[in-house]
Amino acid sequence: MSSPDEGKRWRIQSATPLQGLGKVYGDLSKDKLTGFVVLTAMAGYAVAPGAAEVGTLLWTAAGTTLCSASANSFNQWIEVPYDAQMSRTRNRPLARYVVSPLHALSFGVGTGTLGIASLYVFVNPLTAALGAANIVLYAGVYTAMKRRTIANTWVGSLVGAIPPLMGWAAATGTLGPGAWVLGGIMFAWQFPHFNSLAYTLRADYSKAGYRMMSVTRPRLNARVALRYSLLMFPLSAMYCVLGVTDPWFLLDSSVVNGFMAYCAWQFWRRPEGKQSRRLFFSSLVHLPVLLTLIMVHKFVQDRRCASQMEQCGIADDLKEER
Repeated sequence: MSSPDEGKRWRIQSATPLQGLGKVYGDLSKDKLTGFVVLTAMAGYAVAPGAAEVGTLLWTAAGTTLCSASANSFNQWIEVPYDAQMSRTRNRPLARYVVSPLHALSFGVGTGTLGIASLYVFVNPLTAALGAANIVLYAGVYTAMKRRTIANTWVGSLVGAIPPLMGWAAATGTLGPGAWVLGGIMFAWQFPHFNSLAYTLRADYSKAGYRMMSVTRPRLNARVALRYSLLMFPLSAMYCVLGVTDPWFLLDSSVVNGFMAYCAWQFWRRPEGKQSRRLFFSSLVHLPVLLTLIMVHKFVQDRRCASQMEQCGIADDLKEER
C-alpha cells in the first residue's frame, strides 16, 4: 500500500505538455474502449427498423464518442490514487502526472457537454438522455461502488448495455422490443467478458482495494460468468420470435453462443488462469461475430418481407384487373 505522502502527491497539478496532447486525450478517453462503445451503438442503429440516414448516423457516432470520453475521464479523475497502485493502470496520464487533475476534469466536462448537446440537437432528446445517463452511471455510480460492493459488476454491465439502446433510439426515436433484446445481449455478455478478465487481474484489484467478485468470491465470479453465458441462448432466440431476423439465426447464434458457454463452463469447473484467459478471448471473438450475424440475418429477413409484400401487391393488382 502507498504511504500517506504518496497519497497526497496526485493532488499536485502538473503542467500539461502541448506536444502529444492528442495522445493524452486519447488515454483519458480510453480510446479503445470508446471505440468499442461506439461500435455497439452503431450496431443498435443498424439493427433498428427503418432506413439509415448518414447525417444522423455520424452525429450519433460523434455524440457517443464524446459521452464515452467524458465518462472515462471522470472515472480516471476519481480513481487516480488507486490507478497508481495497479500495474495495468499506473501508466495512465493522471497517474504519471502528465496532465493535471483540473485539466482532466475540464476535459470530462467539455466532452460531456458537447456530447449530450450534439445528441440532443442533431439526433433526438431520447438518445441525449441515454448518453447523459451513461455518464452518470459510469462515473457517479459504478466508479463509487467498485470499492464498496461486488454489485458494481451489475451496474457496470448496465452501463455497457446502454450504447446499443442509444443507437436504436437514434434510428427510431423510441425503444422497441428489439432494442431491449439487444441491450439484454450486451448486458449478459459483460459478465463472461469482465469476470474472466477480473480473475486474471484479481491481485491488482485486491492491492488497490476494489471489491470484485474475483477477489472476494471467486467461485461466484465463475458461476455468474457461466449463468450469463447461458442467458445468451434465449436472448438470441428472441430476435427470431420478434421477426427481427430470419429463423436460421437461431442455429447460427447457437453455435457462437455455445462456444462461449463451453469456455465459461470450463472456467466454472476449474477457475484458474488458463481457463479465464480462454473465456476472455472467446468473449472478444463472440460479440463481433454475434452482432454481425444479427445484421446479416436481419438483412435476409428484410429482403424476404419486402419480397412477400411485393408479391401481395402484384396479387392485389391482378384481382383489381379481374
